[in-house]
Amino acid sequence: MKKLALLFSGLSLLVASGCSTSNDFVQEAPLIGLWKPIKEVVTVVKVDEQPVSDVITYTDCQMMSRWWFSNETTGKRIDVKDPAVPGPCDIQPDSNFTYSYDKDSKAVVMKVQGTVEPVSAKVVSLDETTLNLAIREETQDPTVFKTRTYTFKRVNPQQ
Repeated sequence: MKKLALLFSGLSLLVASGCSTSNDFVQEAPLIGLWKPIKEVVTVVKVDEQPVSDVITYTDCQMMSRWWFSNETTGKRIDVKDPAVPGPCDIQPDSNFTYSYDKDSKAVVMKVQGTVEPVSAKVVSLDETTLNLAIREETQDPTVFKTRTYTFKRVNPQQ
């Protein structure tokens, strides 16, 4: 009888503690990596007015640009623009930055080398292949708010 009581209490403890499945934990993809911009959405919100958004689809030259989040604190941005006259794409000088990323709040603070103020951003979505990063831009008018949301695709370093 004692063995039966022990078995019952052991089973009760197991049921009370619950079971965990692999679906309980969703692993977030890392921000670290090399990213290719695909497009951006510029949203302007004026106080007491409806937001206005413009989608900017990147050209082949612009999609050659890269944002590299190399580790937990540093990165590099390489911009490529369309040429002023027909010819090869115009590769701009590298822009180094430092950053911090809070996974819980999805907040990113970036400080570009040579600038005084850091830039506030938020990871809107992040998976193995896609990153949507919203960067708030400062405006001269305190009643106007402006955000650029970049859509990136993860690339291999050779691309």
